[in-house]
Amino acid sequence: MIRAESITKRFGRVRAVSDVSFDLDRGGAIALWGSNGAGKTTLIRCLLGVIRCRGTVRIGGVNVRRRGRHARALIGYVPQELAFHDDARLGSAMMFFARLRRVSRARASESLAAVGLTGHERKRVRDLSGGMKQRFALAIALLNDPPLIILDEPTSNLDAEGRGEVVETLQRLRRDGKTLLFASHRPDEVISLADRVIVMERGQVIRDTSPIELWPTEKPIQVVRLFLTMANEADAADALREAGHTVHLNGNGLCVAVPRDNKADPIVALARRQIEVRNIEILDDVQISEAKR
Repeated sequence: MIRAESITKRFGRVRAVSDVSFDLDRGGAIALWGSNGAGKTTLIRCLLGVIRCRGTVRIGGVNVRRRGRHARALIGYVPQELAFHDDARLGSAMMFFARLRRVSRARASESLAAVGLTGHERKRVRDLSGGMKQRFALAIALLNDPPLIILDEPTSNLDAEGRGEVVETLQRLRRDGKTLLFASHRPDEVISLADRVIVMERGQVIRDTSPIELWPTEKPIQVVRLFLTMANEADAADALREAGHTVHLNGNGLCVAVPRDNKADPIVALARRQIEVRNIEILDDVQISEAKR
């Protein structure tokens, strides 16, 4: 469904994405995981063809650079930041987008049904919960029944109920044969939805693996943030990765995903390298979202 070959994107002297290549088969699901600024969103924009880059992207065999409009017709895209008119009613807004996509009223109703929003057409957008807004965005992405869905942080800033609604919807779409590529900051979300995880750092793919290899435990995963004493965070992150931990830097400590009953393991791993941890913070859901910004 996706074939990306040597994707590279520079912004001035900064190489945001560096020589990224991967294939995603039809019906599969890949999660992009990495630090803030690792290049995930830039890579997504390259795949969509909305920014120019070096390398080649093919969607369903269609070259994105040469036939961008045709390639994007195969994609349903849900951005991280949603922008809807608050006073619009859900049904009216849906028909507006249906006219833009040149699809029928019946297809608009089918898209709402696919995400569980049938019966909410009279609600104003401002009255929708966070999870419902995200599902509404997904309904718009499904209007032309694309085989591929690309999402950038689909549950960012949602509460537990909203996250559950979105993840369940995406699981249903996967069972219906949709192909998924998404960026995420939540281990449980990646475990629930992805076959593979592409781990990025500084614009490069540092690991192409599976959720079970990244988090080899059936126990719930907790994200902790470590604050160091007079130590280089990049060196500490390398030490943690060598010890088998999944870690990302965000400029304010190191965020590490660990089993809930082994939260001290990263501290032990750093102590072996004589790296002192000044403080540790257990992140809740809101803090995890903020840590990725």
